[in-house]
Amino acid sequence: MQSARHLLIKPASGGCNLRCMYCFYRDVSEKRSCASYGLMTEKTQEAMIRKALAAVTRTCTFAYQGGEPTLVGLEYYRRASDLQKEYGKTGVRVYNAIQTNGYRLDEEWAQFFAENRFLVGLSLDGIRKSHDLYRRAPDGSGTFEEIQKTARLFDRYGVAYNILTVVNAKTALLAREIYTFYQTCGYQYLQFIPCLDPLDEPPGGRAYSLTPALYGQFLCELFDLWYADLMRGRQISIRQFDNYVQMRMGYPPESCGMSGVCGMQDVVEADGGVYPCDFYVLDAYRLGNVNQDSFEDLDRRRHDLRFMEESLEQDEKCHTCPHFVWCRGGCKRYREPRTNGRLGRNVFCESYERFFAYAGRRLDALATRFVRPL
Repeated sequence: MQSARHLLIKPASGGCNLRCMYCFYRDVSEKRSCASYGLMTEKTQEAMIRKALAAVTRTCTFAYQGGEPTLVGLEYYRRASDLQKEYGKTGVRVYNAIQTNGYRLDEEWAQFFAENRFLVGLSLDGIRKSHDLYRRAPDGSGTFEEIQKTARLFDRYGVAYNILTVVNAKTALLAREIYTFYQTCGYQYLQFIPCLDPLDEPPGGRAYSLTPALYGQFLCELFDLWYADLMRGRQISIRQFDNYVQMRMGYPPESCGMSGVCGMQDVVEADGGVYPCDFYVLDAYRLGNVNQDSFEDLDRRRHDLRFMEESLEQDEKCHTCPHFVWCRGGCKRYREPRTNGRLGRNVFCESYERFFAYAGRRLDALATRFVRPL
């Protein structure tokens, strides 16, 4: 039994009401024997929640993602809330989160998220021209205005949300414009995620591909803007930078992929199938199914697969790199594709070398402003 457990749930499998050109989960699902598992049934939902809460002693997080997780309908989430109350245990805290594209959500959704304390990740790729380039509706139209409406709706109802931006070949060139626009919108909590090329494909071959040089430039420009605001007393949360300061204070990072080893995660597909990571929801990594297996059984299979242990493999260069203590090799997925069955160096190694050399002293200075842990 674990003290804490984090479930990343795909209630609508890879189904989505947008057609984002760089969608990594569409790429993953197309590499499985079954591309889509449809919508999660009530039976599977009940088994998942009941068994997850029985297998923890302190906290359990239910995080919903896709595809687009709102496609399963609001009643699914109302039922989830009821099941969490039914199977909850004294002393176990339950948290809920959802990552959504925000497309055509209405007041009923916003009210539910606010009343049930969902932490919502809202996908927005910066300003209109960068967002609409790759994040399009099925008819090819842009979705920027729809997402802006959703953000204003969230503000009106008091929904706790952050903005998630994919750093791709376009957004990487617009650090200042995007950051300034987010300031005018009043967005306080930001995440910037480097874009992934398709699995098993050499990086850099797509129109949206993010190169190491571009990403390094983006990180430095964004950091300058963020740091200048901090010095003026305006605190904007950028998750990646917050984690770097936290690490330099002596605390472990909270963000998955920054600790140097894969975290303990259960990704639950719509049919109840469980996988060790969102990036590896593939047939070869299937651990079992919540309808038939306990989480203890799933954990044993995870150990047999050596998924977490494999992430500890590091390129030879990492052993002598002065920045490795902060980079730690990065997320396992960013060290694909493999060579002779072994993970390689992080595709953005050059980016992080540039960034830490550029921003390291200021990160240290920020860390000294806070009390260090004993």
